[in-house]
Amino acid sequence: MSITEIKPICLRLLARREYSQKELMTKLIAKGFESLEIQTVIDTLKNQNFQSDERFAENYARARFYKGFGMLKISYELQQHQIENFDLQAVLAENFDDEYQLIEQVYHKKYPRNTQLSPKEQLKRQRFLQSRGFGFDIIRQFLRRLKD
Repeated sequence: MSITEIKPICLRLLARREYSQKELMTKLIAKGFESLEIQTVIDTLKNQNFQSDERFAENYARARFYKGFGMLKISYELQQHQIENFDLQAVLAENFDDEYQLIEQVYHKKYPRNTQLSPKEQLKRQRFLQSRGFGFDIIRQFLRRLKD
């Protein structure tokens, strides 16, 4: 298998959506190609601006924010895609005023009525927000404002 076979596959994949370099590498290794050949093609595609980890990260982060996930979870997921030093704060600012607005939206979608909460119910809701990738400080701040 050769480099000339790899490039059309990569272009076909990238025509559908953005992929990180790691995702492309994984898909092509599964098809039986050699990692050195794959990396050569990916580097070429990157230089020609067909592949961009930055574009992938922006699209990925935006989609995850709209699905209601917090900064911690998205940051962790981007690390799994081997994307480091990406400014999540900038993507958040493009779509929401701040993380507080996002947590408020996620919370009220799941829990529409605001009633007096028992400590057990408050912990349950706190765990839900933590599972969505929101930090302890912002959760505590949000729940404190919610009580008032």
